[in-house]
Amino acid sequence: MKDKSQIPSFEDWKSRGKYIEVFNKQLFFKDEGERENVLVILHGFPSSSYDYYKVIPYFTKHFRVIIHDHLGFGFSDKPLNYSYSLIEQADHALELWKSLGLKKVNIIAHDYGTSVLTEILWRKNNTNLPIEIASVSLGNGSMLIEMASLIWTQKVLKHHFWGPVLARFSSKFLFVNNFKKLWYDKSKIELEEFDVLWKMLIDNDGRKVLPYIGRYVDERKKFWHRWIGALAAYQNEIHLIWADKDPIAVYEMALVLNKKIPNNKLTTLQNVGHYPMLEAPEQYADAIINELINNG
Repeated sequence: MKDKSQIPSFEDWKSRGKYIEVFNKQLFFKDEGERENVLVILHGFPSSSYDYYKVIPYFTKHFRVIIHDHLGFGFSDKPLNYSYSLIEQADHALELWKSLGLKKVNIIAHDYGTSVLTEILWRKNNTNLPIEIASVSLGNGSMLIEMASLIWTQKVLKHHFWGPVLARFSSKFLFVNNFKKLWYDKSKIELEEFDVLWKMLIDNDGRKVLPYIGRYVDERKKFWHRWIGALAAYQNEIHLIWADKDPIAVYEMALVLNKKIPNNKLTTLQNVGHYPMLEAPEQYADAIINELINNG
């Protein structure tokens, strides 16, 4: 079990980051490490940059690491009456990286972040992207939405009537109960982490924007051909890193993607659930670093 003193608190995590204005909105981000090679990270739903607190120290031995909270997540702005389209999240990510003066990046994406990534790859394939992509690593995201085993809260949140009702009456108890199901090895659960993730979720009236964000599930259906097609058309190698005991983005997805993407390598994380960066951080970080160092 992890030393509780090593788990960053809500206040500590906020104090370690910075804010930057992107399209008149404030995005919270962390920028760590002094290396020349840059690693940027796109986190999942409904969590935040905090997902990666255990693995960032591994990554900074080899890379400068930049991770931000998507708009509507964590400590970033959470404007009401905003679409929260995955396409707009890609706009914000690219503009953030551009504002930081990045020219070439290695990208890691998880869960919700994988669809932000596939939109970026579509632009790479079809337009002049203002940044060079050195490598792509993605995993445990329900891009093949027809294969996803969504939990009931994901299904309800995107509903135009019941979504706001669920969000309004959501509780830490419900949040923790759902998150526990995402860990395969229950002994690796750290309730203190869940406490921070919950506080970040509801910070700055976060409950009110959840129904808008939750509709990303429908976007994955609407833009299926655009985004899955972008993976198939991407000319460089894609690293699929997939935890095999994920109850939502089931492992069968990885096997299908492995067949659909012409140039890819599949790394399987054995006996790990949906959040490998929290449940098995060393295994997750080593798999990514070894791939980037050996084939970069």
